[in-house]
Amino acid sequence: MAQKQQLVRRGARDLDLTLAVRSGSVARARQGWYTTLPQGDPRVRAVRVGGRLTGISAIRAMGGWVLGAHPLHVSVPANAARLRTEGNRFLRLTDVTRTSEIVHWDAFDVGERGSALIVGLSDALLRVVLDESVETAVAAIDWARRTGRLDDCDFERLVIQLPIARRWVARMSDPRCDSLPESLVRTRARLAGHVVISQVRVGDIDQFDLLIDGCAAIEVDGDQFHRHRFEHDRRKDIAITRTGLHVIRPSARMVFYEWDAVYAAILSALDARGARRNLGNSGLDGRARPRRRVNSRVVARPAPPFPEFPKGDGGARGSQGRAGLRSDKIKPDR
Repeated sequence: MAQKQQLVRRGARDLDLTLAVRSGSVARARQGWYTTLPQGDPRVRAVRVGGRLTGISAIRAMGGWVLGAHPLHVSVPANAARLRTEGNRFLRLTDVTRTSEIVHWDAFDVGERGSALIVGLSDALLRVVLDESVETAVAAIDWARRTGRLDDCDFERLVIQLPIARRWVARMSDPRCDSLPESLVRTRARLAGHVVISQVRVGDIDQFDLLIDGCAAIEVDGDQFHRHRFEHDRRKDIAITRTGLHVIRPSARMVFYEWDAVYAAILSALDARGARRNLGNSGLDGRARPRRRVNSRVVARPAPPFPEFPKGDGGARGSQGRAGLRSDKIKPDR
């Protein structure tokens, strides 16, 4: 993707660009923008609108952990005009022509970060926390921290930029998380009131993904990572079971699309080991320690505590954040 001025500076003539477009080797994404990317690429669609990818669309384009389909989120400057629909560069974007695009009128400093096609990582994560569900936002931050794209200092800056009512969402992230399904299981279990510890080691056994309420050991299998480790994983399950824990090994697809069945199995495992729910004032479902003692001491650093869940949404779409993000209403052309 490049602007015409960039191509001209590199020696391209108007005739060259015209011939390239006619031959199909290059396409016009928008007036003055040329690309070799597929026309359905989210980056092309964002440029066609008149901005850059932001929010969950930016996280997906960066390779982040995102489950399912989401509308296109586009960041445009506060004074942007002549916006177009994501599918037609000739059709003006109005409330009538709008399909699924979500346009965010961002402060000018947002435009100073990121690339020509995607906003900066922190700006994208900030928008995700404000717009998306808790598990989607936590997974995005888990990915950013686990891959080293977001260090501890940047993470704390992100938390400070968030509205106070949404900071607990970011605090639920865990840099030790290894995958999207693991992140989803941890967040869903914690939202249900369970105590969850990540990357637990029991005795000499290799660490496993999650420990829920001190009873259920969760190992999430992904075909691309676990297919060649079948025998190793079975021995690991037996070793963990011998310590007194209940091993549950769902596949990633089960976590994605059959969560009710997976969670029912977790509850059955907890009930079988005498763990009982004890709702407190905070709304968290704290469970008592299991009656049966574990033979080996569990060695793991517990996840940092997070504040009480807010009663309201606190992060509804269009809220004004401290980072200068504005509502997603579409402004008319100027």
